[in-house]
Order: sequence, then structure tokens, then C-alpha cells
Amino acid sequence: MFNAMPASFPQYVTEAITGPLQDPPGVKLQKEGLKANHPVVFVPGIVTGGLELWEGHQCAEGLFRKRLWGGTFGEIYKRPLCWVDHLSLDNETGLDPPGVRIRPVSGLVAADYFAPGYFVWAVLIANLAHIGYEEKNMYMAAYDWRISFQNTEVRDQTLSRIKSNIELMVATSGGRKVVVIPHSMGVLYFLHFMKWVETPAPMGGGGGSDWCAKHIKAVMNIGGPFLGVPKSVSGLFSAEAKDIAVARAIAPGVLDMDVFGLQTLQHLMRMTRTWDSTMSMIPKGGDTIWGGLDWSPEEGYECIAKKIKNNDTHAVDQNGSLGNTKHVHYGRIISFGKDIAGAHSSEIERMDFRGAVKGNNIANTTCRDVWTEYHDMGIWGIKAVADYKVYTAGSVLDLLHFVAPKMMKRGSAHFSYGIADNLDDKKYEHYRYWSNPLETKLPNAPDMEIFSMYGVGIPTERAYVYKLSSAAECNIPFQIDTSAEGGHDCTCLKGGVFSVDGDETVPVLSAGFMSAKGWRGKTRFNPSGIITYIREYNHAPPANLLEGRGTQSGAHVDIMGNFALIEDIIRVAAGAMGEELGGDQVYSDIFKWSENINLQL
Repeated sequence: MFNAMPASFPQYVTEAITGPLQDPPGVKLQKEGLKANHPVVFVPGIVTGGLELWEGHQCAEGLFRKRLWGGTFGEIYKRPLCWVDHLSLDNETGLDPPGVRIRPVSGLVAADYFAPGYFVWAVLIANLAHIGYEEKNMYMAAYDWRISFQNTEVRDQTLSRIKSNIELMVATSGGRKVVVIPHSMGVLYFLHFMKWVETPAPMGGGGGSDWCAKHIKAVMNIGGPFLGVPKSVSGLFSAEAKDIAVARAIAPGVLDMDVFGLQTLQHLMRMTRTWDSTMSMIPKGGDTIWGGLDWSPEEGYECIAKKIKNNDTHAVDQNGSLGNTKHVHYGRIISFGKDIAGAHSSEIERMDFRGAVKGNNIANTTCRDVWTEYHDMGIWGIKAVADYKVYTAGSVLDLLHFVAPKMMKRGSAHFSYGIADNLDDKKYEHYRYWSNPLETKLPNAPDMEIFSMYGVGIPTERAYVYKLSSAAECNIPFQIDTSAEGGHDCTCLKGGVFSVDGDETVPVLSAGFMSAKGWRGKTRFNPSGIITYIREYNHAPPANLLEGRGTQSGAHVDIMGNFALIEDIIRVAAGAMGEELGGDQVYSDIFKWSENINLQL
């Protein structure tokens, strides 16, 4: 993989170590005679797009149009509190605080690399270039990923720009429709866009009900959290997940450095809780999708994955037999205590927290600079949360409304997490429903194709064991109980986290369910019968150090360098249909798990 090789290595040295180098997909397909055909649009996810300063406070002197997010992150080390201050949004509006303007970097450079040497879109762009793509037929739909989807239009007119750019690309390429490639949260952003573009102004783009049919050949979603991710719950609830949902993505080692004094987590929580976009990834569909106290769709999943040959194209059952493992209650997204996580629901005594009086305000003035809403909860409010003992996807929403009312008030104006009874109800014309596939219809575009492409074979966060943390006043009062281990009879529980199959960030259920069942054929969510395909990529770690982050990775961001995925994308961009790729490519139990979900189609 050339992009991972130090340039100073002569090729013969490399090949002596690794054997002959496999041609990158772009080179291989160029030899086959493939050429640039359909224009390509990239839609980046949360965290991966650069943000630069256009206006700031005095502490940010000299940083005009410098990247505050992405690049080297040098400013965190030099002026950490100034950095947090500028990247936080207004707590009431979810938009710029007074005197600060941070805007997305534009162009392909916005998200080709996240940090020096850490590629996001760069490998895919380089491979597309091999068959003749260049800046005129590739477009990075960069947006400010911190703010809610509709607010990107209100503040920056981003949705309008994406619409006019796509129209321009179609017009200048002889009428060839675009292939759209969203990644991660960009998948939800583009779902929102497809609804926005056909909705009449002023709420929508006024493109008409056939806009997508006229302009889009295929949407190739990579690592799409269609139904949300449990990791967002732990991120919002206690600013932690195995890799701290948003914040740990900042740069390796930042959280281990004491740049903020003792209160790094609190500062990060204060900042990330002003980012409304994070609420787009709260699990959707409640207990119907994610399971209740005593059942879950992934019932019986076995955590010890068998070793599989690298991206074998035949479907493989990787989960082994169930053996005598312990029953895991995946429906319980949060349990206070390991024993609660495993107990039968009839044995759990719960006190309802919803009416609890929040009691004495424990915040004193010393905490105000790391303000999180926990300080307004008081001892009784905190105790009430723990006394409820266990939370499913349904009650997690009530929990977040209880512990973070301001944040959730902003968020619920822009996002929704239910399942529509009747999609023809006028209320679903409002933008808050547009990024929830269970509360919106796909466009009327029967010739368009939708791909759900994601990695499998990596343990992925699905549920958590929590405990109350020490009573120090400025601390976040809840934390994952990292001492909770499953041992031999439950290998799915490690360090307080229950894992299931996925790409390390998005569980298979969220990435695959809509294409496996919710949109498969003509359904109420897909009335025009757009054809959907599932393309799973089985994770194989790098074979050696020279392979960098691997050419067969299934991990959430590293999959962007997966040769098989890149080849699929290039073939479709060059004109192929999903059938020509071989249709579905499935290694997980997504079809079985989807059948376990009782959803009216």
C-alpha cells in the first residue's frame, strides 16, 4: 500500500519484506480499462472535516483562517481553554457564540487527512484519480459537523450549495448522474439532504419530488449509523465510551495529557454537549429495534469470532456455536452494576427517576468554568438515576432529558428517535424527522441504488455497566465500571462494555437493518422500491507494519483504505450496477437479526 510506505523505501526493499505489492484498486481497474464516468460526491462524517477560525476572541490572536480542528491540533497544547471556548457553540441556540465564527474548510483538503499521516478520504481520492477523476468531477460536501443538520442551511446555506454543486456536476458531465459517498454521520446528513431537497421552500430546497431521480445514480453509504449508536449514549451521559465517543477522536494522547488541569473530561463534556449533531446518533426506534429488558435482536450472539481468511467473498458464519455461554441482555443499554446487567427483569427492583426532585444544587462557583448540567441535579437527582438501575433504548431518551434538559431541548427541536405510525401524517414533513429512516420515506427514485457498506468482525460497543463515581464536586457523577468483566462464561463483557459484531463504532444492526429489511423491496419507508444492497467487509488487521492501517480493515475510519471497498466504489462510479458487484456480500447475522425485529413494513 504505497500511501502507507515511507517514500524513502525503494520498492525492491519493500517487496523483499512483504512479497510483491498488490496493485492499488485504481491501478488494477485502470488496467482493466475503466474510466471516470459519473461525478462523485463525498459527504464526510462527524470529526473528520477540518474547521478554521474566521473570527475569535483575543486569546486566538494570529489564528485567522488557521485550522482549530484537524491538522496538527497544535493549538490544544498551546492554549487549551481558548481552544475549547472557540469550538463550543452557544448553549441556547446551538449556533455561534457571540464574537466567534468557526467555519468548515472547503475543497478536497477539508477531509482528505484528519491529521498528518492519518488519512480519511485521501486513499479513495488517489485511487479514483488513477481512472481519470480530478477536482472537476469530485466534490467534498464539507459542512460544520458540530451544528444540527438543518442549521447548516440556516447559517451557511450548506444544503443549497450541495444541491447547486450536484446540479452543476450533472450539467457539465453530459447529464450523467452523481454517485454520492457519505461516511459515518455524513450518512444521516445526506438522508436529511434528500428530504430537504425535494421539500418546498422555505423549509426545503424546492427541487421537487423527482430531484433525486434526476440527479443521483447511487448512494454508497460507508459505516452508516442509520439507527444510531449506543456509544453516543455513553458519550453524552458521561463523556466516555471505550474511546470517548467524540472527544477521544481529537488526537491520540490528548486526553492523557493534563492540558486542562485535572478536569479534561469535564471541559470536553462541556464542549461536546454544545454540538447538536452528536444527538443525531442517539439510538432510534426504541425497544422495537434495540430490544427490551429481556430480549434483543442479537440474542445468542457468540463473541469469540473465528479467524477468517481475508475478505473471502463467500458468506461465512463467523459467530461459531453458542456453546455454554451466558445469556447477554443487549437490550439493557445502561445497567447500574454487573449483577443488574445479568439478572432477570423480575428480580430487579426499580424506583422511577422521572418525577424525582433534583434536590440541593451541588454546584458551587468553582465548578462553573467546567459547567455540565449535572451540577444542577443535586444529590437526589443523581441517586434517582442510579436507583432506576437499568435503561433500554426507550428509557435512555428520558434519562438524557433528565440529566441534560438544556442539551436535549435543543436536540429534540432538530432530531427525532421514534417509529412513524403513519408516514403520510403532515407532521413528518418537519425537518426534525428527516434524518431518522424510521420516520421518513426514501425519495421517489426507483432507478437509484442504495448501498450499505460497513466493516464486520470487530467487537463493537452495544451496552454498558455503570457505577456512581466519587462525590468530588466537579466530577461527572456516573462512569463506566471498568472492573466489570465477563470472564469465561461471558466473553462479550470487557471493562464494563458489552460488545457485539460491528466496525468498532457502529453495530451491524444499525448499519445494516434498513438495507436488509426496512427498505428491502417496496415498503412504507421505501415506496418506490429503490434497490438496496448490503456489502460487508470482513476485518483483517494489517499483515505487517509496512501495511500501515491495513488494506483489508473493517474498522470505522480505516475501512476508507480497504481495497475491496474502494474497488466496489470505483466500479459503480465507472458505471456498474449493484448486481454487477455481486449483489449482497454478507458475513454477519444481519438478516437473522433483522427477522427478530417486529416492525410494520
